[in-house]
Amino acid sequence: MKKELQQIIEGSTVPEDDVHSQNTLHWLLKLKPDADEALQIAALGHDIERAVEERKVRREDYESYDEFKQAHALNSARVLDELMRRCHVSKQLAERVFYLVCHHETGADRDANALRDADTISFFDVNLPHYFARNSFEETKRRWLWGYAKLPENLRVIVAGFHYQSDELRSLVKKCTGAA
Repeated sequence: MKKELQQIIEGSTVPEDDVHSQNTLHWLLKLKPDADEALQIAALGHDIERAVEERKVRREDYESYDEFKQAHALNSARVLDELMRRCHVSKQLAERVFYLVCHHETGADRDANALRDADTISFFDVNLPHYFARNSFEETKRRWLWGYAKLPENLRVIVAGFHYQSDELRSLVKKCTGAA
């Protein structure tokens, strides 16, 4: 199942998805070294719907960014659930992964919060330079502030310490970190 999951994510049209998947697992294990199999699978597959072009949710179809992210989480959970059923993953494991992926943007309990935090840190660690290259300064600023606000104070320090090659992106981060 993990091999098929990896193959699907590697096929994403979002170039950083594969690295983000692995990096989210990396951060999850730093935040929660005892993460169980369900949590690890959820970390790897939390954005799987972005790799399935015909099923991908589109930002422009939602009134708010929060609604878009909720739809993204639910859609990823459904795509991952279908994969787990095809691969005969136990019902208990599949249900737990589904729950975790459904809550990877908002958190809900300790494990879902750890997944949310690992995903958010990984966004800043891996995705932000790519996001900035594809979007305007103002859109990147909005996305930065949205993600940064989700993190507990102790994890904001990690994100604030990331260094980016682009002078413009570094300036944006400095402004946002001071504004948040």
